[in-house]
Amino acid sequence: MPPFLLRKAAVLGAGNMGSRIAAHLANAGIPVVLLDIAADDGQGGRNRIVNAALEALSKSKPAAFFEPSLARFITTGNFDDDLEKLRECDWIIEAVSENLDIKRGLLAKIAPFRNARGIVTTNTSGLPIKQIAEMMDGEFRRHWFGTHFFNPPRYMRLLEIIPGADTDPDAIEFVRQFASTRLGKTIVMAKDTPNFIGNRIGIFVMASTIGVMQEMDLTIEQVDALTGSVLGWPKTGTFRLADMVGLDVLAHVAVNLAERITGEAGSPPLPDFIGEMLQRKWLGDKAGRGFYKKTKDASGSEVRLGLDWKTLEYRPSERAKFPLLDFVKNAESLSERIKLLLARDPRKDRAAEFYWRLLPAVWNYSAQRVPEIADSIASIDLAMKAGFNWEMGPFEMWDAAGVSSTVEKMKAAGIAVAPGVEALLASGYGTWYRDDPAAPSGRAYFDIASAAYKPLPLAPGTGSVQLAKKSHGIVKENPGASLIDLGDGVACLEFHTKMNSIGSDILSLVTQTLRPGGDAMGQFEAFVITSDAANFSAGANLMQLLLAIQEQEWDDVEAVIRSFQAMTQAIKFCPRPVVVAPFGLCLGGGAEVTLHGAARQAHAELYMGLVETGVGLIPAGGGCKEMVLHAMDEAGVREGSRSDSVELMDALRRRFETVAMAKVSTSATEARTMDYLSSSDVITMNRDRLLHDAKHRACEMAKEGYSAPLPRTAIPAPGENVLASLKMGVRLMREGEYISDHDVKIANWLAYILCGGNVTPGTPVGEQYFLDLERQAFLSLCGEPKTAERIAHTLKTGKPLRN
Repeated sequence: MPPFLLRKAAVLGAGNMGSRIAAHLANAGIPVVLLDIAADDGQGGRNRIVNAALEALSKSKPAAFFEPSLARFITTGNFDDDLEKLRECDWIIEAVSENLDIKRGLLAKIAPFRNARGIVTTNTSGLPIKQIAEMMDGEFRRHWFGTHFFNPPRYMRLLEIIPGADTDPDAIEFVRQFASTRLGKTIVMAKDTPNFIGNRIGIFVMASTIGVMQEMDLTIEQVDALTGSVLGWPKTGTFRLADMVGLDVLAHVAVNLAERITGEAGSPPLPDFIGEMLQRKWLGDKAGRGFYKKTKDASGSEVRLGLDWKTLEYRPSERAKFPLLDFVKNAESLSERIKLLLARDPRKDRAAEFYWRLLPAVWNYSAQRVPEIADSIASIDLAMKAGFNWEMGPFEMWDAAGVSSTVEKMKAAGIAVAPGVEALLASGYGTWYRDDPAAPSGRAYFDIASAAYKPLPLAPGTGSVQLAKKSHGIVKENPGASLIDLGDGVACLEFHTKMNSIGSDILSLVTQTLRPGGDAMGQFEAFVITSDAANFSAGANLMQLLLAIQEQEWDDVEAVIRSFQAMTQAIKFCPRPVVVAPFGLCLGGGAEVTLHGAARQAHAELYMGLVETGVGLIPAGGGCKEMVLHAMDEAGVREGSRSDSVELMDALRRRFETVAMAKVSTSATEARTMDYLSSSDVITMNRDRLLHDAKHRACEMAKEGYSAPLPRTAIPAPGENVLASLKMGVRLMREGEYISDHDVKIANWLAYILCGGNVTPGTPVGEQYFLDLERQAFLSLCGEPKTAERIAHTLKTGKPLRN
C-alpha cells in the first residue's frame, strides 16, 4: 500500500479544545475542515456555531495562531451539510464532548465519508479508546486510535498516542512523525487506561496537594508558593494553574478516574469544597472567579483576592512567607533545591513538612503505575515534563532527593513503598537513571520489569547541546560561553550566563572564535549559535551598563559598544557560515546576534525584538544598520541609485516603528512580518529538533560552497528628506501626548541613524558609518538621567518605565 499522506485534516467539534487543535494544524500550514453541529435558528446561518468558534480563536489569549492570517487555512462547516468534505481529509480528529454515546454516534455518521487511507483519532482525555470504536468495522479500527492533545495545543508539547488493539502500526508511526516534526509535539505512547499517563499522575498530584493543604491548615497562596518554580513546576503554583485550566476540566478528569477505578490505594478524592465551587460556577479565569478573583479597590486599581477554602469567602490575597523558600532560592540547580528542601527536619519546619507529606507520595504513586499506565519510568517523566511543564519528572526528582534516604524515612513513617522501588534497591542500584555513554541519549533508565538498566531512547532528529558536550567535548570555554564540537565539522557557540545576557565573556569568545585566521577556522566548516536554555538571550548585561553609567565611565561604555559591534560583525563576515538558532526570548542584543547570522533556524515560539527604547536606548550592536540594509533590499535600492523613493520611505518607516515601539514578535511566523526573520529563514516546530535542524542547515551551507558577504561601502543614505518625514511623525506623537519628551529624544536619534544622518539623499556611506552613528547615539542617551531611571526600573521590576 502507498505511504500515508497528509494533504488536509479535519477536526470534529469546535469547542475550546477542538478549535485550538484546528488552529495549531493551521499554524503548521495544513488546510483544516472544522465541523460542529448545525445551527437551526436561522440566525447567522447553519455554520453560526463553528464560525463563532473561529472568530473566538482570533481573539484568544494566549494566541492560538502564530499569526492571525493563518486562520485562512481553516474551512468551517457542520455535521449535517458538510460531511462530504471529509473525503479529502487524510487525518480526522474527533474532539466532541466527553460522552461515549455522542462519540460513538458521530463515528457512525462520518464512517461512510472517510477515504480509504484516512486516519481517524479521538482527542478524549480518558474515555476508553477501545469502547469508543468497538461497534465500527475492522477496516475503520485499523485506522483508529487515540491522540490526546494537551490544552492549549499550541503551547503544550505533550501528545499522548494511545493505540487500539487493531490499529495499523504504520498509521501510528505516520501520525507520530508528523506530530513531532510539523506540530512540534513530544510524543509519549500511552496505554488505554483511565486518563492515560499525564492526567493520571497530574490529578493525583492535585488531589494530594489539596489533601496536605487541609491536613496542615495552609492557605491557597501558601500552597501556590510551595508548589511553583521552587519545585521546577509552573510558576503559577497549583491553584493559579487550576484557575487557568478551569476547575470544571480538572473535576471532569477526577470524576472520570473515580468512575473507572475503585479502591486505588493512596488516591485521595477531591474535597467537598471543590464540589461547592463547581455548584456555584466558580470555575476559574473563564468565570471571573475560582481559587482567585480579580476586582478593583476604591482607587480603581486592580487587586487579586484569594479564596478561603474553609469559608468559601474571598479576602485580600497575601504573599506567602516561608524561610526555607528564601534559603533555597539561590541554589544553582533544581537538583540542589530539592536536596535542600528535604534536608530540613519536617518536625521543625512547615515547608519541609509539606514537602515530606507530598513528594514521597507522588513519587511512590508514580512507581506503582508502572507497568499499568506506561511500560517505563521514562514515559511517565516525559509526560509530566511535556504535559505539565515540570522541569523534572517524578523519578528524576526522586533521584535528586536520594532514593535510598527517602525510602528509609518513608518506611520509618510506616509508608509501604511500591514494588518497583523495592526492585530498584534490591538490585543494588540507588538511582532511577544513570549515565550511559553507549546510549544514544547518553543515559539509561532502570527498567522495573527486568530489574536492569536500559538505554534511554533519543527520538530521531533530536538532540541537545549538553549531549553534544558529552559526545564530542568542549573545545574552549569561559564563564559566559562555550565552543562545543557537534561533529561533522560543525561547532556550537553556547551562551550560559543568567538569562544568557551578553557580557564580556560572550563578546570575547564569539569574536575570537569567528575571526578569520583563527584556530576555529581550521577546525570547523560551519558554526551554530544556540543553547539548551529556556531563552536564547535577554540582551546585553544591563546591570554592568548601569554601574558604568552611574560611575560615568564613558570610555568603558564606548569600549563595550565597540566590542559588541565587533562581535556582530565577526558573525556576519565570518568565512564560515554561522547559523543562529534563536528560541524563546530573543531581545535586544540577542536579536542583534540573530540578525547578523548567515542564516537563521528559529524555533516556532520565538519572542524576538529590538527593545532597547524601553530602557531609554537604541540598538547599537548593528541592529539599526541591518534594518537599514533590509529596507534598502526590499525597496530595490542599489549602490549609486536614488535613496528617497516612496518604496524606501515606506520600508524605513515600518522598521522605524518596529524599533521605536520596541515591538516583540509573538511567534517566529510573526517575526518574519516584522523583518526580524526573512522568508528564507526556516522555522523548526519542535524545540527538541532545533539544534539538529540548525546543524543540518550549517552543513548544507558549507557543502554548497559558502562565501561570506563583503561589507557594503557605498550605500546611498536616505538622508534629510526621509529624516524630516520621520521626525514629523515623532512630533505629532508628542503633540498627541502618546509619548514623552524622553521618547522624542530616543526616536529622533533612531530616525537619525536609519537615515544616515542629516545628509544629502544618496550620499554614499558604508556599514561602518551606520555603526558609528549607533555608537554616538547610544553614548549620548547613556548620559541622560531618564535613561538611567529606565534601566534601574527594568532591572528592579522586569517592566519598562515610560518617563
